[in-house]
Amino acid sequence: MPSVEFMGKEFTIDEDGFIDSYDNWCQEWVQWVKNQEGIEELNDEHQKVIEVLRDYYEKNGIAPMVRVLSKVTGFKLKHIYELFPSGPGKGACKMAGLPKPTGCV
Repeated sequence: MPSVEFMGKEFTIDEDGFIDSYDNWCQEWVQWVKNQEGIEELNDEHQKVIEVLRDYYEKNGIAPMVRVLSKVTGFKLKHIYELFPSGPGKGACKMAGLPKPTGCV
């Protein structure tokens, strides 16, 4: 597996750029993905999506479907795509340290 180094940390990633293990997630990872996604600055709404994704994953072992993510955060799907231009599956799940979703997130 390839790896990236950022802010003094080394991360092993898969071919799609997802971190190798949920347990290796940290704020440096969030900053690396933010840069890769072209997000200039993270705000409270980004943090809320990340927290909801991580909490859901910890409880269920999978990423939530988009409808669930939208309902729990209170954000319309369009707004989630504004926050994470590559989408909730690719950008948001990657930033939250979740494995690459296999279905529709």
